[in-house]
Amino acid sequence: MRYTREDIRRAMALYAVTDRAWLVPGQGLAAVCAQALDGGASFLQLREKDLDKESVLAEAGALRELCRARRVPFVVNDSVELALAADADGVHLGQSDIHGRNVRALIGPDRILGISAGTVAEAVAAEAAGADYIGVGAVFPTGTKLDAKPMPMELLRAICGAVSIPAVAIGGINAGNIRSLAGTGIAGVAVVSAIFAAADVTDAARQLRTLAEVTVHG
Repeated sequence: MRYTREDIRRAMALYAVTDRAWLVPGQGLAAVCAQALDGGASFLQLREKDLDKESVLAEAGALRELCRARRVPFVVNDSVELALAADADGVHLGQSDIHGRNVRALIGPDRILGISAGTVAEAVAAEAAGADYIGVGAVFPTGTKLDAKPMPMELLRAICGAVSIPAVAIGGINAGNIRSLAGTGIAGVAVVSAIFAAADVTDAARQLRTLAEVTVHG
């Protein structure tokens, strides 16, 4: 399914990133993702670094169908090869994943390419490499990446202002701090535990989506 640049920008509002570690024992990832999408998650990334290739592909197939039924973009983290094998809408990569590779040529013109960026130079390079959006952070302390240092708001604003593609903020974002990102130029927020650790995933996603829209659009 092809998404336009404007489709992608709008889909940044509430970007859900999976992490099975937050799920209650017995919960299936696809079922919880369906609840998140029903609540208003507008973009979904499969990020399960501890799963083997076969398990990632199995999860990706289920999530791809959930997202396509709702016309929500779906990407796989870290691996171009797995994203293509899963027929995902695209891939999200870190800086180390793009060095020496023409990722845009590998995935073709119609798949979504997201790249993480922590500096203005990385953001500019990501756009030059054909990225459709950048993920910027960590903007707050986060339990997902314990070694990540919070990013000053001035740097977040500078990164957003340096590129024409949308930037989604990530790292420790929750309902209590999301509004402090207003005015930075972000197109949306990416969340992990604020959705997947919630007692009521649908309600958490609904609340976050409302807050994200207010934060982005005022």
